Amino acid sequence: MEYRTSVAEESAARTGSHPKIRLFLADDNKDLCEVLKHYFDALDDFTVVQVAYTGTDVLAVLPTVETDVLLLDLIMPHLDGLGVLEKLPGLGLEHKPVVVVLSAFGHETITRHAMELGADYFILKPFTLDVLAERLREVVSRLRRPLPNPAGVRRRATATADLEVEITERLQEIAIPAHVKGYMYLREAIAMTVLNPALLAAITKELYPAVASRYGTTPSRVERAIRHAIEVTWGRARPEVLSAVFGYTVNLERGKPSNAEFIALMADRVRLRLPHGQR
Repeated sequence: MEYRTSVAEESAARTGSHPKIRLFLADDNKDLCEVLKHYFDALDDFTVVQVAYTGTDVLAVLPTVETDVLLLDLIMPHLDGLGVLEKLPGLGLEHKPVVVVLSAFGHETITRHAMELGADYFILKPFTLDVLAERLREVVSRLRRPLPNPAGVRRRATATADLEVEITERLQEIAIPAHVKGYMYLREAIAMTVLNPALLAAITKELYPAVASRYGTTPSRVERAIRHAIEVTWGRARPEVLSAVFGYTVNLERGKPSNAEFIALMADRVRLRLPHGQR
């Protein structure tokens, strides 16, 4: 697809801006860990610093290894991924890694619980290696921001987590595929619109450029990627699901909604489900 670039190109572009992303692999599937380690170590912008096969090993080793991203499987022996998330705050890490959870189960209860416990992103198995690397880059890029003023940090962090969980659940509700690039752009666009509805009046001039700036791409690529994600979703989702989510606001016989219509509808749906103090 024209809006995608090769992994090699993206790796080369990033190495000049940031040091390598230090990756900690936590999965009880040793064959998968070997494949992941071989793949990421071959990229210019990643290095695998540790591999662990149980939750207890993760907790024992993580404080001793400088880690940027913890790639954490939910199903592990002795202590599962949720158990690791519960105990992470007690480790007193000076540098908390970005936590990306892997799971073969996409149930919204599990997703919400993982996000509430501090997971930064949720990826469903199976996945392709190129897509996984791309998602990790995007998540790390999004979270590499200056630290906020300590006053009110806890309240804002809770509100942000609630918003991200709600958006994730609403996108999963209509089975929008997480492996397409437009998924990440849609998450960001919906979140921005929830916080600032006025962006819908300037989707081309302000919203797309804002999302593009966040992910180091161009507004036109953001627009095309979002359009593609909506097209894929509209072609695979069951009509009754779309009707239940969008009701009479979208004419299913007319075809898919425009990018602006989709973002506006999803933002409204998310906003209505958030606690009053976070809208």
